[in-house]
Amino acid sequence: MARVKRGVTSHAKHKKTLRAAKGFYGRRKNTIRAAKAAVDRSMQYATRDRRTKKRVFRALWIQRLNAAVREHGLTYSRFIDGLAKAGIEIDRKVLAELAISQPEAFRAVVEKAKCARPASA
Repeated sequence: MARVKRGVTSHAKHKKTLRAAKGFYGRRKNTIRAAKAAVDRSMQYATRDRRTKKRVFRALWIQRLNAAVREHGLTYSRFIDGLAKAGIEIDRKVLAELAISQPEAFRAVVEKAKCARPASA
């Protein structure tokens, strides 16, 4: 049986790992053993944080909305309740962007939400 030389394959795998470790600090960027461990860990973080990012952005939109609707005399929860009762289905991302970029349009949405809520609350 013919002998198989594996240098090309190993070199390609090492290059791939080191390319992924570009920008890392110290030995983690140029020593294959350290780089492989660092890249594997970074992939785990990337997978986890793709999910976490969704939570973080939703929290940011909610904070922005809360600040924006308080200027109009409402709280966030009462605003969302008013939107539901008015039958307005705009997601928080769009509402937060609207509050920043188009305050007049946002004011109209807030007024609709206010009108939909009962007067006692």
